[in-house]
Amino acid sequence: METIPLIAVVGPTGTGKSDLSIALARELGGEIVNADALQFYRGMDIGTAKLPPAERGGIEHHLLDIMDVREEASVADFQLRARETFELIRAKGSVPILVGGSGLYVRAALDALHFPPTDPVVRASLEARAAAEGIGPLLNRLREVDPASAERNLDDRRVVRALEVYEISGRPFSAYMPQRDYVQHTVQLGLDLERKQLHGRLEARVHGMVAKGLADEVRELAGRGLREGKTAGRAIGYSQFLGLIDGTLDEKTAVEQTVIATRQFARRQLTWFRADPRVHWLDAASDGLVARALAVVREQASARG
Repeated sequence: METIPLIAVVGPTGTGKSDLSIALARELGGEIVNADALQFYRGMDIGTAKLPPAERGGIEHHLLDIMDVREEASVADFQLRARETFELIRAKGSVPILVGGSGLYVRAALDALHFPPTDPVVRASLEARAAAEGIGPLLNRLREVDPASAERNLDDRRVVRALEVYEISGRPFSAYMPQRDYVQHTVQLGLDLERKQLHGRLEARVHGMVAKGLADEVRELAGRGLREGKTAGRAIGYSQFLGLIDGTLDEKTAVEQTVIATRQFARRQLTWFRADPRVHWLDAASDGLVARALAVVREQASARG
């Protein structure tokens, strides 16, 4: 009996990743693991297009609503939690389906990605030396212990970070650069749309969020510390509507800025995922989308044997 691989549904925002993942979960006996960093936050629902429980098709969803808006999201922490969740899902005989457009979080969950250690004491010592002597001596030291990083024309902050990693671990910072190497059998399904169609969908989505009460959601979250959140407070839509609440933007401008920022974000997401040759791209507008996605998954499962 073939084993269905770990599935990741990726691509730009607004392409229908949630709907496809639910359809796949129904067909394959799967459970969904969220990889949208902003959907980690409790109360950030409308502005992140988080599916309410009634619209999740009876499919178990994991790693939603796990953080307060004041907390800062951590890729390293997510990696650990996502992989633990994959194991729990497999232990139940189900298929884990990772879904989201936060590229680094997806890579952290899927790939052999190791995070360099950090130590505030070591970093403070290096920063003090840079302040007293200039960055030159630290750069010379980096050339000795990690020439690959030194050749990358790093700014002062990154020179300090590279030396910090070396001092703590004895390994060059360059040794931690990610490789495209899955930690388990995986198939990535990428969704894309023709640009004009995607832009139209994103604009309609933003207007729909406003109609559902985005301003009220942001106002309520502001009372819970949204402005202090390094991740949540800078989120697209939320930062613009904080301006509306504070009186620095009118609603028309807040909406326009949100639409523009969302389109730019979608472009960055597409660039990120297009750079990964392992992604199997599908037309999000195709009538046979689910069937095509299932065919790719089963083909990959069979190929693995």
